[in-house]
Parts: sequence; C-alpha cells; structure tokens
Amino acid sequence: MSRDLLPPILLAGASAAVPWETQDVILPAAPTANALESPLEAGTRVELDPRARFHDTNLVTGGSPWRLWHLPGASRATLERWRAGGAVRAGEGGLARTLVQQGLLRTYRETPFDVDELDVVVPFLGDAKALGGLLEQLAGLHVTVVDDASSGPEALRHAVEGSGATLVRHEARRGPAAARNSGLRATTRPFVCFLDADVYLDDAPGVLARLRAAFHDPLVGAVAPRVRGTNGSSPRDRFEARFSPLDRGPDSGLVRPNSAVNFVPSALLVVRREAVGDGFDESLRYGEDVDLVWRLNDQGWLVRYEADVVVTHPARSTWLAWWRQRVHYGASSAALARRYGSRLAPLRVDPVTASALLGVLFARPALSARVLRVAQRHFAGRLPRSTDRPEKVAQEVVAMGVARSAGPLARALVRSYAPLLVLGLFHPKLRRRLVVVVALGVAWRWRRERFRAGDLPLALADDVAYAVGVWSGAWRERTWRGVVPYVAKTSIRLSDLVRLT
Repeated sequence: MSRDLLPPILLAGASAAVPWETQDVILPAAPTANALESPLEAGTRVELDPRARFHDTNLVTGGSPWRLWHLPGASRATLERWRAGGAVRAGEGGLARTLVQQGLLRTYRETPFDVDELDVVVPFLGDAKALGGLLEQLAGLHVTVVDDASSGPEALRHAVEGSGATLVRHEARRGPAAARNSGLRATTRPFVCFLDADVYLDDAPGVLARLRAAFHDPLVGAVAPRVRGTNGSSPRDRFEARFSPLDRGPDSGLVRPNSAVNFVPSALLVVRREAVGDGFDESLRYGEDVDLVWRLNDQGWLVRYEADVVVTHPARSTWLAWWRQRVHYGASSAALARRYGSRLAPLRVDPVTASALLGVLFARPALSARVLRVAQRHFAGRLPRSTDRPEKVAQEVVAMGVARSAGPLARALVRSYAPLLVLGLFHPKLRRRLVVVVALGVAWRWRRERFRAGDLPLALADDVAYAVGVWSGAWRERTWRGVVPYVAKTSIRLSDLVRLT
C-alpha cells in the first residue's frame, strides 16, 4: 500500500494506541522501553538523525513524529558528539535509549550474519519460471516458498525442491497475507524475511546481513530496506524507477503513523518472530503490511526503515495492471480506516497551519502574518525559562512547521481529492487557486528528483488512480473515515526529554 500521509505539523506527542478490532490476530507486547530499565549498552555506536536541528542551548527539533524537544542538562554536547557518529559512554545509556525511542538517534552494531538464524518466506502465485532467478539469488539460505494455489504445481514443486528450498502449497487461493502466515507457521528460526518473488537483491546475503544487524536492539521488531523500481526502457519502468509506490524515500528512520515514514511495504520485510505473533491479518487483500507495522508500533516494538539498503521491484507488466495497482492501493485505505480512524485521514492539519497557508493562497498575506505572530507569542510563553531567546526560537519553530507542511499538504489534497479538484477547476473564482494547489501537489514528487516532462502524464494518472481507489473504497466499505480530513487542535506543545529519561 502507498500513502502520502501528512505528518502532524506543530503538534507534539505520539499517537495514542488504537484498540484492535480483530481478536484473532495477536501480537505480543515488546520488552519494556523504559530508559532506566533498558538503557543502551556502553560502546553501542550511534548517530544523531541528520535532520535534527538545534535551537537555543537545549532545544532540538526532529524525531518521529517531528516535534520540538527540551534536552536535559548539558546533554547538547553529547548529542553534538553523536551527530557525526560515536559510541555511547558510561552513564549515557538512558539518554541514548530515549532518543532512539523518539527517532532522534540511530544505533549501529556489526553483527555476524548467521544464516541459521533466519528463514526466508516467499509467497508465490504464478509461473514456476518466474521463480528461478530469485531462488538462485537465495542459494545457501533457508527458503520456504508458499504456493498460493498456482497452476502447474508439479513444475513449481520441481523448481523449488531442485533449488533446495521447501515448498508449502495452498490448494485454494487465500491471498498474500495468508501465504506469509503459512510460511511463518512452517518455519522456526528467530528471524523471518518475507520476500516477494519479483524483488531483486543484488547480493541477498549482504542485504539480509545489513538488515539483520538492526536487531541487536532488543526492541526492534521489524526492519525494511528501500524498495526502488527497476529502471527499464519503457516510460512505465522509468517512472517506477523514480517514483515507485513502494519507495519510502532516501532518509532512514523509525516507521510510525503520522511520521515521515509512516509504513514500509512487505515486499521485503525482516521481522523478529517473537514480535509478530500470529502475523498478518488475512482479511486484508491490500494494506496488510501497513496494518502489521502499526500493530507492532502499538505494542511498543520499533520498526526501522534502512534507506541505505536498496533492492528493486519491477513495475506492473501492462498499463491496465499498473492502473489497477494504484486503484487497489487507494481502496485499501477504507478498510484500514475502520480500524485506525484518524490515522488514515487523507490529510492532517491544525488551524494555525491551515489559516497561514490559506492566507497565502488567497493573497491575504496580512492574515498569514497575524496568525503566525499569535502562534509564535503563544509558543514563546510555553518554552522553558532557561531559553535564552524564546521569541526567536518560537519564530523559527512555528515558521519551520508551517513551511514544511505546505508541500505535503498540497500533495495529500491531490493524492486523495483529485476528482473534487478537477470539478473545482470549472469554478471561475477558484480556478487559479486550485491550479496552484494541483501544481504544487504534483510537483512535490520532484523535490529530490530532476524534472522530466515525460514523467508528468504518469504522475497525474498515478494520483487520479489512487484517488479513484480512495473514494471507491469508501463507497464499498460504507465508511467516510478515509476521506474526511483530520483537523487537530491548535496546540504547539513542547516534549520534555528531561521527564522522559
């Protein structure tokens, strides 16, 4: 599933846990995440998130979700030392654990890769010939292929067993979530790699070794690499190589709802068996990976996205299949919205951000300036008394929050409301302003990529297909939770690491 959910701008605090409606799918709780009970070991290599930014002496913005943090004591010097990478020293384990939990710090440890610790589960449906290349890449690993009632089972059995892998077969088609769960139940090793059959790993043992290393932290329940499209000769392949719906971007970090990386796909997902319990929800045909990741998060497990580890995944083989994929991704939001409510809102915004951006859009800069001044004064009054320049800090943080939300907000509008925006273009008084919104929302894709005119038609088709899926899914599921925006309270709060450590 692919969603461009807007992070909560100008809001502090993690999302509250959501009650799980299906009692048959159970995940165990993570070990305690209390910093005093599970500090990082001295000597652990760490690195401060490169997106973290210091304000004043003991204030820093960053984390997952993004917010402003008040650092304890003289800890800024410690964080500065960790910015370029360093080791946790004696007495720093509690602070380091807290920063890891909040997405401000990454940990590293070189862990020898033992193939006997990991099972690879490949859900499969199709021609046995399509599996041969992957099985060659996985030579020497413990591989279990779960055949979801493919035609030609004998040819598939011969291909799988000939490679030394194990075959599990469904006599009736049950879907990818059920196939992964069957593989989970058929294996026993402490770590499991769920791997789609059309993913290409240039060096499978090397990729899995780097992902396995993240589990040196006992609170990490799952880890995923960056999945990019395969660069081919067709326009569809070239577009997918730059803007694959499975690509979560170039920045590593924690995976959490309402954060910069809000889910990772199950195209390649390595999990700790202890964490995933009964596995995926088999009632979900799409979005089961989002659901698993969010349930892990709600149980206290950390899910990591390692953008430095890259694998590739090809585009759909036909234009119709490509279109249907996007529609299915959008439609999956409705079923997930029944369970997760406002987490699946197509856009999230607070009145301060909305008012400031609407002032700009409707050529009322005085309104935007006044809204920002009021918000800055309010926020400055809530900063710690030790802040040297509260007005300057408030100005920086509020302006940063509003500015960084403009592109994602326009992107979310185009992504989920494309049909309504198209209708609005016929309104003479709204046309110019909606053109600006659509242009910004579509162009947001190219904030990190060089613009190519050939990508534009596919980008528009991609957004329209996804929006069609969102609205058709809402109609089919008879729920509007996935299409109703979430407007948060105007509450610019400060998260205090002093009380968290």
